[in-house]
Amino acid sequence: MTSSLRAVDPLPEIDWDAGGIETELGWGLAAVQQGFSRAGTTAVADVPAGPRGYQVLVAVTTEELSSQLALAHRLGIDKTQMTYVVDALEAAALVERRPDPVDRRVRQVHPTPAGRTALAAARTALRAAEADLMRHLSEAERTRLRHLLARVALTAVDVASGASAVPDVPLAVPGRSRRPTTAPEKK
Repeated sequence: MTSSLRAVDPLPEIDWDAGGIETELGWGLAAVQQGFSRAGTTAVADVPAGPRGYQVLVAVTTEELSSQLALAHRLGIDKTQMTYVVDALEAAALVERRPDPVDRRVRQVHPTPAGRTALAAARTALRAAEADLMRHLSEAERTRLRHLLARVALTAVDVASGASAVPDVPLAVPGRSRRPTTAPEKK
């Protein structure tokens, strides 16, 4: 079934006064996560390492450079798994590892032009999957949902991390998402 056919599906009715399962935040979050996981995994299937590879491409393309370990912490990916993800992306020529100019023992992960192209294609496919998932929402509601969810996610990270940093929790740093869109020149 295509998105255009699904767009005519009737709007689901929710009886908020009945207090049914669909009114529970936990159920709704889990249902959305499961639906998004299925659709999103299909949308980014061409990216090596799937959703994790996609997340790495987004981070290395939009954020300040950092070490591979810092990237693993940022995305909530085990450092060993991160090595496999970056290996797969590097084998596909979507990223490259370079020594940090300050500490040559540390490796930074840089997107390649092919990586930027792959990210753009994957992002387009993912946005189409998201649009299908949110087909009963207006464009303004979709945008509002994204904004609200991002705020709740940042709070959830704070709550989950408690007083000390927990390495397996994604470290949200909104200010880091300001990396230039053009690749720096190699010296």
